[in-house]
Amino acid sequence: MVNPSGPPVVLITGASRGIGAATARLVAARGWAVAVNFVSDMSSARALADEISADGGEADVFRADVSDAAQVAAMFTAIDERFGRAALRGLVNNAGVVDRAARVDEMSPDRLQRMFAINTLGSFHCAREALRRISTRHGGSGGSIVNVSSVAARLGAPAQYVDYAAAKAAIDTFTVGLAREVAGEGVRVNAVRPGIIDTEIHASGGQPERAWQSASLIPMQRPGRAEEVAQAIVWLLSDQAGYITGALLDVGGGR
Repeated sequence: MVNPSGPPVVLITGASRGIGAATARLVAARGWAVAVNFVSDMSSARALADEISADGGEADVFRADVSDAAQVAAMFTAIDERFGRAALRGLVNNAGVVDRAARVDEMSPDRLQRMFAINTLGSFHCAREALRRISTRHGGSGGSIVNVSSVAARLGAPAQYVDYAAAKAAIDTFTVGLAREVAGEGVRVNAVRPGIIDTEIHASGGQPERAWQSASLIPMQRPGRAEEVAQAIVWLLSDQAGYITGALLDVGGGR
């Protein structure tokens, strides 16, 4: 266990790549210790933690499938053991998945279960464990939760992935409701809603070039960068956003 007077700790789920990795690098540079969550890509997660350490920061890796409540609970216990239970001050619910473009009448039950289990329930599981550590109701010192939603939540993503859009719309409601629920307990809860961002997630949906192919749909005529989303997340985590809770911040180039 580290010294309790050490840096505040933030858990970033799905942090081995894309927006999660960019957020980990930036928040570490701002003085946070980072718990890097991953589910399968151990090598990328470890490389990220080592990079942060080499730059003078502090980070470690923690494997868990956020859709599994038992794995999430075990991950938080491991974070407690590594950094100290009282050190946690932040959570970034970033882990998420998409799938191949499909109409709703083409979607299998298994696809729908996976989409909501990871994109929606995973954020609930992680927030529950974080609140048990950071809320003053539970003896904590307060902190901040940032949920990663999507511009798709208000656009619907027709003929692409309505299931993903619906799962992220649930995150929007979750953000607003939880923010009001814990506002008096020293915990702020906000969300960023990225638009089309040039990350690896498009390849997992079978469209590796989707970000740039969709540039004409974006008023700024280009996809965003993971680092641009990370800037918004880290700001919402910080004391600079100390009077902001329940906010949904679009980072979508005007889309």
